[in-house]
Amino acid sequence: MIPAPEVQIDYAREARIGVEEYRQVLLESGLSRIRPVNDDARLAAIIEGSNLIVTARRAGILVGFARGVTDSSWVCYLADLAVSPSVQGLGVGRGLMDESYRQLGDGVGVILASVPEAVGFYEKSGMERIPNVFWHHRRF
Repeated sequence: MIPAPEVQIDYAREARIGVEEYRQVLLESGLSRIRPVNDDARLAAIIEGSNLIVTARRAGILVGFARGVTDSSWVCYLADLAVSPSVQGLGVGRGLMDESYRQLGDGVGVILASVPEAVGFYEKSGMERIPNVFWHHRRF
């Protein structure tokens, strides 16, 4: 039996990603149902306002990303963690989290709001649920 070829995923911190590739991974991952994927100006503003973008690329193609806002000293709000189905189950989500933690350093805490179907992933990755989080809903 010939072993399956290993999938090479390259992780990096990037200053920006393109609106089209951001939208594509949102669509593929299912996060498009809770993101304004049909509003290019808003997607561009979301990317521009992010000061932590960690990418996962396979042969140069974006297959996942973690996107956050941080003061780089105390806290980071991780606003997106999206992985294309083509690489789900290969540890890409965990790789994005690990690279985000590495980029931020040990002195920065990470907080996020999970979609219900991803709660188990975050619990398995070692994140702790906290009860004292509040949310003010946006008005689209």
